[in-house]
Amino acid sequence: MKRLVLGVSGAVDSMAVERAIAELRSARPVLVEGSDGARAIVIGVEDLDERLVAGLDKIADGQARLVLPAARLRRLGLDRQGPGAIALPEIDLARIEALALRLDGRLDAPVSLAGPMDEDALELARLSLVLPAVVVVPVAADLEGGSSLLVVRSTAIRSYDAARRRDLRLVSRAPVPLDGAPTSEFAVFRGGEGMRDQVAVIVGRPDLSQPVAVRIHSACLTGDLFGSLKCDCGDQLRGTVRAMAQEEGGILLYLDQEGRGNGLANKIRAYKLQSQGYDTYDADEVLGFGLDQRRFEFAGEMLKQLGVTAVRVMTNNPEKIAALQRAGLEVVSDRRVLGRPTAENVRYLASKRDRAGHYIELDHLAVLAPNQD
Repeated sequence: MKRLVLGVSGAVDSMAVERAIAELRSARPVLVEGSDGARAIVIGVEDLDERLVAGLDKIADGQARLVLPAARLRRLGLDRQGPGAIALPEIDLARIEALALRLDGRLDAPVSLAGPMDEDALELARLSLVLPAVVVVPVAADLEGGSSLLVVRSTAIRSYDAARRRDLRLVSRAPVPLDGAPTSEFAVFRGGEGMRDQVAVIVGRPDLSQPVAVRIHSACLTGDLFGSLKCDCGDQLRGTVRAMAQEEGGILLYLDQEGRGNGLANKIRAYKLQSQGYDTYDADEVLGFGLDQRRFEFAGEMLKQLGVTAVRVMTNNPEKIAALQRAGLEVVSDRRVLGRPTAENVRYLASKRDRAGHYIELDHLAVLAPNQD
């Protein structure tokens, strides 16, 4: 029998993770295999239903556990720096939802330190852009019917992010005239973060032998496309492009990092919580997310592949500046990018300033949001 060899052996681990991501996003469990040979079925809490719970409970033998990140544990009243696991003697859907999802959830059992496989399961949920709460069910290596589940190794999950950044490549580019910036070009990269491609918008004809004006902009469907008043993202996006076009040109990196890396569905969940009085970071913490899930180092690699070595960064976020420096680029200056403050977004902007250290001056705008506290 002939074997088909396509030279993809080095990508087998990444392929397995990508398939596992698709499984979790399709509400199907996956089988995670640890480096010690241990195995466990993993399923995201948001996808549990009575039918799935009944099936898992039959094989769990009282060993299932609910794994929650530190942010959600803090919301439950436990100050932890890392994730924890809560024993599930029986897989009770109502109890799981109370612990992982409900605003009035309370701890009802001890929380043990999460093991390596628990952390791998949470990382897989993060990569899948589902809620960061998972049920982990240890199983025997010879589990009957286990072959019907996709198997992914823990080591593959741990190395996936680095592989995505390392394999970043330019796949297409073409002129795309923009309103206010008719001399513009889109360069599309595959890799980095998120579920889609990354885009570099080259505005004008910047001199790459000199420091180039650069903005790292995380995708924001609600603000960039629909003009949401809850943030200043759309203003920052269009204002940056206009400024680059009027000056010496520049490069805007449009990255697939919706909702500070949490994904669109989770961003909208957070918006619902914000409508109930939570600020942007508290809303994320209720859902189990930390301050910011994004990583920006791959943005530096995009710039280097375009021939950029020194930058003038247009940002309010000190982490973006630091990330470009860590990526080996010379940051010669940074300047602020401010959108229109409104009664709907001033609390959001103040939260970014006060809780994430963004460079935003808003003291004189407090009158816009007299009832936001």
